[in-house]
Formats: sequence, structure tokens, C-alpha cells
Amino acid sequence: MSVAFTKEDSAETASETLLPDRPVSPYPNLVTETGLKALEFQLEQAREAYEATQKIEDVNERRRQGAVPLRDIRYFAARVRTAQVITDPTSTETVAFGSTVTFGREDGRVQKYRIVGEDEADPKSGSISFVSPVARLLMNKAVGDEAGAAGQKLDIISIA
Repeated sequence: MSVAFTKEDSAETASETLLPDRPVSPYPNLVTETGLKALEFQLEQAREAYEATQKIEDVNERRRQGAVPLRDIRYFAARVRTAQVITDPTSTETVAFGSTVTFGREDGRVQKYRIVGEDEADPKSGSISFVSPVARLLMNKAVGDEAGAAGQKLDIISIA
């Protein structure tokens, strides 16, 4: 629609209100039960933020303020809709989605991560995405196995 037929101040104002969608991963949207709840919570927060912007009287300011929550609504709605909940593994024999793995590196560091979905991954809090390079190396390995590629060697210490 042409800007001439709207109440926008300018084409620049119109472009500020049409944010591109957040990128969506090409991988399956695997999530833990906790991850799905987090996605649903983030969707609800985005909806509430958008509703709050609808109370702004100035149409241009309302559109500007609503652009980010509206984009987030589209993203989180798609992520909730495509989520494939994977229950926690019942076995600790091998590393699987949802496992918490402790492993040692060649430089002596010992690290512990839970393997989760992309949206719930937070390495600082102890979780990594199942599509991350480290998680890919660890998947389907057992305690005592070595996993490695590109000069990286990981020794699996425990699986929970």
C-alpha cells in the first residue's frame, strides 16, 4: 500500500513499523517440556506488550512501539506451533536430546551441559542446542567414549 493512503508521516516511518521476521532455523523445532512452556510464556509476553502499545493514541507512535512485539508474536507463535516435545531420556547409557553431559577437554577443562532445543539453549546457564557443534559430537556417545572433530577431543565423563 502506498504511504500516500495512510496516516504515516513518511515512507521512513512506514518502514520502521514493518520489521522483518526473526530468522527461523531450518532444523526441526525440538523442545523439552520446559522449553515449550518457555516459548508459550514468551508468546504471551509478546501479546501483552503488543496490547499495551494499542493504547497509544498517536497512530505512528503506536505502530512504531508495536513493531517489535508484533514480530515476536509471529516468531513465537510459529515456534509454539511447530514445537516437537521430546521427553527426557529414560536411559543414561548414551547421550540423547535432554541429557546432561559432563565431559573433559584436552586442555583440562571439565564442562557440563544439558542438550536442549535451539530457543532454550543458554550456555552460560548450562544448556546447549542439539544442533551446536559440541552437542553433535556428543550425541549417541557413552561414558568413556571420546568424541572429536577438527582437532577437538572430548572425553565423556558422565551422562545424567
